[in-house]
Amino acid sequence: MRDDHRVHVITGHYGSGKTEFALNFAFKKAEKQDNIAIADMDIVNPYFRSREKKAELEERGIKLISSSTGYSTADVPAISPEVYGILQSNKYEVILDVGGDPNGARVLGRYFQYFQEDNYNMWMVVNANRPNTQKSKEVIEYINRIQDSSRIAMTGLINNTHMIRETSKEDIIRGNDLVVEVSEITGLPIVYTSVLEEVVPDLPKDIKGEIFPISLKMRPYWL
Repeated sequence: MRDDHRVHVITGHYGSGKTEFALNFAFKKAEKQDNIAIADMDIVNPYFRSREKKAELEERGIKLISSSTGYSTADVPAISPEVYGILQSNKYEVILDVGGDPNGARVLGRYFQYFQEDNYNMWMVVNANRPNTQKSKEVIEYINRIQDSSRIAMTGLINNTHMIRETSKEDIIRGNDLVVEVSEITGLPIVYTSVLEEVVPDLPKDIKGEIFPISLKMRPYWL
C-alpha cells in the first residue's frame, strides 16, 4: 500500500466508489497501524457517507471525523473543526473522503496551507462505467475543475471501474484503458486498481497500478 505521505485525499465523480475505496483503505491501514483517522468531508452527496460506518471504524480503532457526529443519517453541510486538528498534528495518518464534484472539492480550499508540495496524496477515483467519466477528455475536465476549486494539485489516479456486485474483469480492463490514456496525457501516475476481491484472480497481468482488493462496505447485500 502507498504510504509515502501522511495525508490522503480521496475524490472522484459521484458513483465512482470513492467512499468504498476510502473505507477499505482505512481498514487496511488500521490492520498495521493504530493511528488512522478518516474525515467525512462530502457535503454534497447525502448518500453512501463514510460516517454511516462509525461503529465499524471505531471497532478497528479508526478515528472518524464527521460533519454530523452522533447523527449518522443527518445531512448537515458543515465540516467539523476537528479536521484542523488532525491536519496540524502528526499523530494521525489521515484519509479525507471529499465530495467529488468541484463544489465538493471547494471545501479543501480552507485547508490549503496544509497541502504544500509533496506532502500529501490526492487521488482521483475513476469509474469508466459512469456517464460523465467514460472518456479521457471528461476525466481530465473533472480533474481540472477539482484542482481549480480546491487549489490543490491532483497526484494520482485510481481505476475503480465497477458495476457493483456485477463487476467483471472486462470492466476493470475498460477502466485500465481509460486511466492509462488519462495518465499519458496528464502525467499523473496510476496508483491503484481497486477491484472486488473475487474478481482479482481473473485479472490479466498487465493491469496498471497496484491491485487493491476491496469488499463492499457501503452496500447492504440487498442493494
